[in-house]
Amino acid sequence: MEIRVAIFEDRKLVRDAFEAIISGTHGLTCTGCYANAGDLVYNISRSRPDVVLMDVEMPGMDGIEASRKIHLCFPEIKILIQTVFDNEDKIFAALCAGASGYILKNTTPSKLVESIIEVYNGGAPMSPNIATKVLSLFQKIAPVTIDQEEEDYNLSKREKEILALMIEGLSFKSIAEKSFIGYETVRTHVKKIYKKLHVASLTEAVVKAIRHKII
Repeated sequence: MEIRVAIFEDRKLVRDAFEAIISGTHGLTCTGCYANAGDLVYNISRSRPDVVLMDVEMPGMDGIEASRKIHLCFPEIKILIQTVFDNEDKIFAALCAGASGYILKNTTPSKLVESIIEVYNGGAPMSPNIATKVLSLFQKIAPVTIDQEEEDYNLSKREKEILALMIEGLSFKSIAEKSFIGYETVRTHVKKIYKKLHVASLTEAVVKAIRHKII
């Protein structure tokens, strides 16, 4: 099964480069390339992507507002933000808009492909410096209370190890390599972590882990 990817990027050179990378990668297919978010709902409905590679700065509707609209109209579609910006306001706005991952445009082609696959499989890929900023943001917005600290979520030792690596911003692939286990094993552990923490996404899991001092 191929992962269907739609690209929103206003610069033609960058857009063509992304299309070439995606089209040249086994298991990925580019279903649409757009220079702006005009006719967004129509273009998404026509291209039917699994993952949207979204630029933040575009003429007209910007990538954050476009992400919010996609998340509202097509909640099953994963959104991977790609941008030259790494400031906290834009990161927070993108995550609040429904983005699943946030990478910088200077990411290597191999890392771009890895991030697309990662976000499709339920992960939340982020460039290392982005992950650091996100962690800092979560620590600021997630104050801890005594009652929350005392709650027990019954995570196993391995699940706590994987959750700690998730907080560091590591991809599922990197977690698998660092933990000496298989990729699918990591996904199985993450699903159990989500169930025990009563969350539905990596972002929620990280916020809860920090807020409740689980790690």
